[in-house]
Amino acid sequence: MPRTKKEEFYFGLMMVTGMVIFMTSYNLIRIDAWETLTWQTVLLQLLVGYVVAFAVEMFVVGPVAKKLAFALPYDKSKKLFVILSLAFFMVTGMVLSMSLFGLGMTYYSGHLNGQSLVASYISLCFHNFIFAFPLQLIVMGPLVRFLFSRFVQNRASKPVLQ
Repeated sequence: MPRTKKEEFYFGLMMVTGMVIFMTSYNLIRIDAWETLTWQTVLLQLLVGYVVAFAVEMFVVGPVAKKLAFALPYDKSKKLFVILSLAFFMVTGMVLSMSLFGLGMTYYSGHLNGQSLVASYISLCFHNFIFAFPLQLIVMGPLVRFLFSRFVQNRASKPVLQ
């Protein structure tokens, strides 16, 4: 887990990268847009989605999720409880906010198929949450924590030779 603002920045970059790649791929497959969009359009969606997701995570959802997770009455010394509560609030906040972004991208690309915006948003949030929460708990969370502790924190704790 990150201990400094710099580590928090790197951890966020790593987590957002993986989640955006998986969630964008999932949503493009789910709406059958994978074959109809050009690779340039997919790359643009990934890039724009990454920038938006990182900004939302760093400045909006991240701080709110931490406040909510640490306000709950549980033993904060138990790392599993901290990870689960942070993951729940982060995923919930990111799904609610990034589903708006995804809805805009879906509307822009013409894949709404006549559904109302409210119905599409609710459906999108539901589908995104049931994919994102297990993805966060089982794949991305453990992978990013491992890579982060191995490469970022490990490097920060080693003295620089002169």
